[in-house]
Amino acid sequence: MAHPRHDLDPALLTPVRLSLLAALPEGIELDFAALRDLLETDDSAVSKGIVHLQDQGYVDITKGYAGTRPRTWVSSTAKGRRALARHMAALRAIAGDL
Repeated sequence: MAHPRHDLDPALLTPVRLSLLAALPEGIELDFAALRDLLETDDSAVSKGIVHLQDQGYVDITKGYAGTRPRTWVSSTAKGRRALARHMAALRAIAGDL
């Protein structure tokens, strides 16, 4: 039987990307500023995380306006939620009964 580390998703190995995807359960769409504040990080880290997860097909981006201000909203995809579930299962398997 293969070690569970082989089921870890490389796209989710950074704390910001893991936290970002975990903050977006099915049916939840958050704007960029809300994600930044929730993750307690800077614009650059959130932006890079979103781009990386979008490239993997794990999040969808919607751009628009709130009044006259441009906004970016982020939501998870079914593929992203499945990847997160597999990744979390691998982490639990690695940690065992800790």
